[in-house]
Amino acid sequence: MADDTTPPPAAGSARLTIGILGGTGDQGRGLARRLALAGHHVIIGSRSADRAAAAAASLGGPPALRGAANADAASAADVVIVAVPWDGHRDLLAGLADVLDGKVVIDCVNPLGFDERGAYALDVPEGSAAEQAAAVLPGSRVVGAFHHVSSVVLLDPEVAEVDLDVLVLGDDRSATDLVQQLASGISGMRGVYAGRLRNCGQVEALTANLVSVNRRYKAHAGLRITDI
Repeated sequence: MADDTTPPPAAGSARLTIGILGGTGDQGRGLARRLALAGHHVIIGSRSADRAAAAAASLGGPPALRGAANADAASAADVVIVAVPWDGHRDLLAGLADVLDGKVVIDCVNPLGFDERGAYALDVPEGSAAEQAAAVLPGSRVVGAFHHVSSVVLLDPEVAEVDLDVLVLGDDRSATDLVQQLASGISGMRGVYAGRLRNCGQVEALTANLVSVNRRYKAHAGLRITDI
């Protein structure tokens, strides 16, 4: 949904409620932890409300964290992050299309395969996971972001600042501005606008290269954009 004139909630002016679908995985829990530390209310979503509650409890420190079933997390949230495995991506979003109508939906899913030669990008008929989300959720403001953030770094209590840039892509300016603010609210992180949603395919695919970098150098590398 492009260029809607109704602005979403402002990340910098108030505490938001953020729902994370599939939030019991490492990436979802890591983002939940950092966003809660940044001052937002965060609801970890799962197919099982009990599993979601256990995931929230496992993060310890941030008090503004709780768990719920995916549908309840989506309904209660101002902004929703999609962090589900790729093979369940389309079906989950299709089932929540009504409750996600009108919301900013941040897709951080990377469609990757793995074989004996390492990670590689999968072909997506719509072009990218984020574009698939936009096709399934025509009433939502879909933004691609948080693709290259290491869950190990996000979850590490010894890491005070997450030293990387988050590439933010979308067709709705107010929605991408909001997501840039959300990213920049995490200590050490910066949100950088990186183009329209149609360009999200190469951003998702770049994750396979980062996996190769990290395996070779035993690191948890991210990206920094220079000269801005």
